[in-house]
Amino acid sequence: MTTTQDIHSPDFLAGDEFTIPTFRLLQQDGTLFEGGESPDLERDKARRIYRAMVFTRVLDERMMAAQRQGRLSFYMQCTGEEAAVIGATAALDDADMIMAQYREQGALAYRGFTFDEFMNQLFGNELDYGKGRQMPIHYGSRKLHYMTISSPLATQIPQATGYAYGQKLAGDGHCTTVFFGEGAASEGDFHAALNMAAVHKVPVIFFCRNNGYAISTPAVEQFAADGVAPRAFGYRMHVIRVDGNDILAVYQATREARRIAVEDNQPVLIEAMTYRLAAHSSSDDPSGYRSKKEEEAWREKDPILRMQHWLVGQGWWSEDEEKELQERLRREVLETMKRAEKRPPPSLDTLVTDVYADVTPALQRQLDHLKTHIRKYPDAYPRGARSLDPDVVAGDDAAVKGGE
Repeated sequence: MTTTQDIHSPDFLAGDEFTIPTFRLLQQDGTLFEGGESPDLERDKARRIYRAMVFTRVLDERMMAAQRQGRLSFYMQCTGEEAAVIGATAALDDADMIMAQYREQGALAYRGFTFDEFMNQLFGNELDYGKGRQMPIHYGSRKLHYMTISSPLATQIPQATGYAYGQKLAGDGHCTTVFFGEGAASEGDFHAALNMAAVHKVPVIFFCRNNGYAISTPAVEQFAADGVAPRAFGYRMHVIRVDGNDILAVYQATREARRIAVEDNQPVLIEAMTYRLAAHSSSDDPSGYRSKKEEEAWREKDPILRMQHWLVGQGWWSEDEEKELQERLRREVLETMKRAEKRPPPSLDTLVTDVYADVTPALQRQLDHLKTHIRKYPDAYPRGARSLDPDVVAGDDAAVKGGE
């Protein structure tokens, strides 16, 4: 229903009367802002959050290096946005659904996704849950309630509304959180999703990581309004803007958003103001569209260091623990990468499974033709040849085996 108040001369509004503040609790030195109160975050959970942040940073550094070495085809980092992703995830119930874009590996790390599980997906080997069918960084985990990532931008946003509608009907007390960047918020899917969620009153949290750039397009060239948050008013939706590098603020804002979503069946929009310290992807060179001075200014706002300072101030962390954690994670990520690289690819037979309940004759004929072709030209398809005949080493695989 539309409500209105009569006027008798044309008086246009541009939205300038709305100003959205940024919720902050934690300063960079680890102390609270005056008037700020720390959320009810117990010691063990705070340490779990911090370990997930460091885990994600170490994984990103090592896998970007692996991509540059030619050991991995593609990678995207979460660097600089760990507090936004992991702080939000920690505020959820572990059984709440997460629908990610492509930079939310920290959510999986917090929920217990192991280095082995990450590596198996990145290398697409026989233990990859997606059976090698996806690009690297397209993770998914049924057991951790993390919907498998798909490449098309913003498609997960309306899907989250639909999934949350199902949660509302089920009445199990869970919600869906969907992550996306401010660039994805310019897609039509964003508006359709928010409108449906508001009309049908579903328990969904729309979490926008406003990291300043949609690949190379700065936010100032993406929209004329004051960021993404004001758009919630058009759908009469709860909204909050939060410092995305402030782990305590993100955690508290998301916890309250979850309460609104689950108890009131109301959608919420969170805009987390953060910065992508790394390139958009391993295929991007940010030096072409932003300055080193800008990057360094944001490095001084590193969310991991900010939380580390707070933990130390609480007496919950020490230099020795930091050294031990860094060394252990770096050792583990290298060991698991080596294991994942050596595992064989998925069997070719998996190409035609999961399509129908039973493999159709047409699919079986296509698979048989493929196997004949690969056996005829094994050097052109070394991984496929290895899948068909493990004892046959062809092409690049021969060099790899010789190096072992």
